[in-house]
Amino acid sequence: MLILGIDPGLAVVGYSLVEKNANKYRVCDYGVIRTNSDQENCERLMQIFSELKEIIERYKPDEMAVEELFFNKNVKTAIEVGQARGVILLTGAQSNIAVAEYTPLQVKQAVVGYGRASKQQVQQMIKALLNLEGILKPDDAADALAVAICHGNSITINRTIVSMKK
Repeated sequence: MLILGIDPGLAVVGYSLVEKNANKYRVCDYGVIRTNSDQENCERLMQIFSELKEIIERYKPDEMAVEELFFNKNVKTAIEVGQARGVILLTGAQSNIAVAEYTPLQVKQAVVGYGRASKQQVQQMIKALLNLEGILKPDDAADALAVAICHGNSITINRTIVSMKK
């Protein structure tokens, strides 16, 4: 199964493509979509849509996982990230991809086993799970990998629960 993981933002959207086979993960691609703060928000949102659509068309992922908005004190930033998330979710839906959403706490819990894990702990676990030589940069791409792994782990757990109920 090919999972597209997304760490949403308006300035930077992290993305990753992770192949899950049994309980093994393999990185297929990762990176970021960067928008220019000199552009109008509508132009930036259109860029996110266009570039994400290209990624989806190129790789044809089976499922997409998006990190939910972590509300911070800056309301303007939260609204802008929320708009970007809306575009990201719409892009996945229009591409007929199953889309799942996870809170930052769920991502940390699924990857590290502890919902209050530090960013460094998450990055170290990503490095170990994916057999990477070093800590992945930029952080947004590393976060997108964590979201994809969270989804892969969640699918396994959910399917196990369903099969136990039968």
